[in-house]
Amino acid sequence: MKKGLFVIAGALALSALPSLSFAQLSFNAAVTSDYRYRGISQSRLKPAVSAGVDYAVPGGFYVGAWASSIKWIEDLGEIAAVDTGSTKVEVDLYGGYKGEISKDFTYDVGVLAYIYPGNKVGDLSPFFKNANTTEIYGALTFGPATLKYSHSVTNLFGNPDSKNSGYVDLSATFDVSGFSLTPHVGYQKVKGPYDDLATYTDYSLTVSKEVYKGLTLSLAVIGTDADKDWYVSPKGKFLGKTSGVLGLKYTF
Repeated sequence: MKKGLFVIAGALALSALPSLSFAQLSFNAAVTSDYRYRGISQSRLKPAVSAGVDYAVPGGFYVGAWASSIKWIEDLGEIAAVDTGSTKVEVDLYGGYKGEISKDFTYDVGVLAYIYPGNKVGDLSPFFKNANTTEIYGALTFGPATLKYSHSVTNLFGNPDSKNSGYVDLSATFDVSGFSLTPHVGYQKVKGPYDDLATYTDYSLTVSKEVYKGLTLSLAVIGTDADKDWYVSPKGKFLGKTSGVLGLKYTF
C-alpha cells in the first residue's frame, strides 16, 4: 500500500511536469498511527501511510502532490447505509508561490485540491455533496510563527452549501535541545446547514527529531472541541478525541 501511494503521488506530479530534472524534486514517505487532518481522524483512529513529491521552481514557485490512505468515505456510507464508493485514498495536488517581505518575514500563497477518486458522497444529496474540495490559501511567517488562512472555493469535504468556508490556524516551531517543538491551534468554520454541528476548534503539540539523515520521528498530542455526535466512526467512536499520534517520515 505504501508503495502504491508513493507511485500515485509521484506519477501525478511528474505527468504534469515532464521536462523537470530529477535533481529538482524531493520525495517523502511516512507512516503514522492515525491520520489527523485539522484535528479530525481521516483513518478511523487507525494507522495510515502516505507519500508525496514536491518541486520548487527557482524564484519561489512550487508544485506538489501527496497521497494518504483514508477510511472516512467508506465510513460515511456505512453510517448512512448508502454506497459512497470504495475510496481508500486521498490525493492532494497543490501549487503556489513563496516570497520574502523582509528578513525573517515571508509569505506563501497557493491553491490546494483534495481529490477522493471514485467517491460517491454526492449520492447522499441533498444531505451531502461530492467530497472533492478545492481551497486557496495564504500564510505569513515571522520568525518561528506562522499564521495561515485557507478558503474553500467549492463545497468543503461534502458538506452542502459550504462554499466559502474557512480555516485559520496559528503555529510555531521552536528548537529545544535538538528537538523541534510545534504548538498549533486552528479554527474550522463550516458554512451551510451543518454550521453548528461541523464548526470546531482543534489544537496540537508536536515534538519531532531527525533520528537519521532524512528520517524524522514525531509524537503529537492532538485534540478538538468538535461535536462528538457529528465526527464519529460507524462504531460510535469520536474522531476528534484528544490522543497521542506517533509518526515516522522519510524525506529524500
